[in-house]
Amino acid sequence: MSSTTGDAVLPTTSTPSIAVIETAGKKARKRLTSPWASLIAVVLAVLWTAPTFGLLITSFRPRADIDGTGWWHFFTKPTFTLDNYREALSSGSGGLGTNFINSIIITIPAVLIPISLAALAAYAFAWIEFKGRNLLFVCVFALQIVPIQVTLIPLLSLYVDAGLNGTFWTIWLSHTMFGLPLAIFLLHNFMKEIPRELIEAARMDGAGHVQIFFKVLMPLLTPALAAFGIFQFLWVWNDLLVALTFAGGTPELAPLTVSLANLSGTQGNAWHLLSAGAFISIAIPMVVFLSLQRFFVRGLLAGGLKG
Repeated sequence: MSSTTGDAVLPTTSTPSIAVIETAGKKARKRLTSPWASLIAVVLAVLWTAPTFGLLITSFRPRADIDGTGWWHFFTKPTFTLDNYREALSSGSGGLGTNFINSIIITIPAVLIPISLAALAAYAFAWIEFKGRNLLFVCVFALQIVPIQVTLIPLLSLYVDAGLNGTFWTIWLSHTMFGLPLAIFLLHNFMKEIPRELIEAARMDGAGHVQIFFKVLMPLLTPALAAFGIFQFLWVWNDLLVALTFAGGTPELAPLTVSLANLSGTQGNAWHLLSAGAFISIAIPMVVFLSLQRFFVRGLLAGGLKG
């Protein structure tokens, strides 16, 4: 189309306006927040939490009620007792008090050690130039596909030769080795998303690698550290294979998982002890996850978005 004044008219392109994009976004959000989507989410949440809720109710019911009726009968005949927890935590047969302490002793160092080492290694891979860096990082990443089962016997032989067998060090070192590849990979990807200008500005101010790591990067690494910390905590706390292999099943070193496995085998009909012990074992992970879930979500999104 040309104008009557002779001025050239530039051709127009059919690009969507901001209003059209916003309208499409609102429609998409409306579909995702429809009543049917909300209903499905509620149903899934109920189905997911019902077994845990039933376990909680069972752990507080008297033994006679547990043996005679299902946990849903609690609503028709509500009875509470703490005897199940007292017996489960006692030092007698099937007692889990010592094993609960062992789980804490095992889990805390098995989380802190790999996080500390992985943060230093990730900084080296991300911001320090050295020969063979990319090849070494690929090798570290490839270690994630090595099955844990193929390493148990060689590691156990090394621990026996070093005189570490029968100590917590065998479990700490094993969980550290198994968790380092994933930790280095996650923290490296997070560090690479940090603007290079921030690192260069710190170097211009005279900061070395130690100051850059602790004063510049560490405050920014909180979401990624928390995300991996939750993964590692849940893995170590719920682990049975590694603890059973390197702790030898001894009561002095055995965590909750080993004792619960023994309890289910030797006292399979003692549902009052199994329910109380199972809920004791999941209580701490639930507290840790719920208290750190905001960091967990931020850590999972770290590296996926820029800006």
